[in-house]
Amino acid sequence: MTDTPNTTTFGHVALHYGKPEDGPLTAKLFKLMGFVTREEIAYPDGTVFYHFLVDPHATNKGDGILYLAPLKDVPRALYEAIRSTFRADQPDEDKVVSDYRAAARENPEFGFHVGFLKSSLEELEEIVQRVQHAVETDPDFKGRVEVILNRAKPGTPEIDARMDASPVFRDVTRHTFGRNGVQAFVKTNLLAGPPLGDAVVIEFDYVFPEYETNMLTKSFD
Repeated sequence: MTDTPNTTTFGHVALHYGKPEDGPLTAKLFKLMGFVTREEIAYPDGTVFYHFLVDPHATNKGDGILYLAPLKDVPRALYEAIRSTFRADQPDEDKVVSDYRAAARENPEFGFHVGFLKSSLEELEEIVQRVQHAVETDPDFKGRVEVILNRAKPGTPEIDARMDASPVFRDVTRHTFGRNGVQAFVKTNLLAGPPLGDAVVIEFDYVFPEYETNMLTKSFD
């Protein structure tokens, strides 16, 4: 047995769908976002554990994995207790909850999120268009999935022209904090995540490779 060279890669992220019936819907959304199913394992209670590869072009070597599993009773009880304590979604909802949600609406990166870097802007645009079409036409996703876009920060003529020509970003008025890249956020309440157990954001990034720095190497340039 021989060890590989001493390197570290990102192995996996484990996400959880909130209700048993949300499993297949979340898996359908993940496939629209370009993730590839490796395994689907049925549990005795009828729920399913999903194993996705985040890069359809990569060889599976134990990294680049996205796991999707049903939310267990213990974290579910914790989320319910948090929501009950702060009266989330009630007429007298605590201000700490409404303030958090307002901040999260303004900035999708404000809370827990998972980001994926695409090497092709065209592929990212295709993902966005697929998800947007599903949100508009598929009743399964009505009120459950939202797409939020950040156009590249203006000031670089070549990138500005590409943004103006983009079928996805040309009419977008939000901008990234850093330069030379774009962001697409898919926010969904199919997934249960902190702090309230009611939404998770999946982020897709692209950076223009011909520039020395970009939003991922110098965030506030």
